Amino acid sequence: MPKMRTRKSAQKRFKLTAKKKIKREKAYGSHLLTAKTSKRKRNLRKADYVASSEIRRVKRMLSV
Repeated sequence: MPKMRTRKSAQKRFKLTAKKKIKREKAYGSHLLTAKTSKRKRNLRKADYVASSEIRRVKRMLSV
């Protein structure tokens, strides 16, 4: 049986925390920033956790 390979694109986007939660950066924070409010841009800087409905898919991509 061959080994499960990590998807490198997922490895670059997600990090596993000590409590095995999956951390991610928020989208839409890199361009067209003049149209966004300061509050919205500030909140985009903060990291977030992967939604519970997506955890299984992401863990599979990370071979966890």
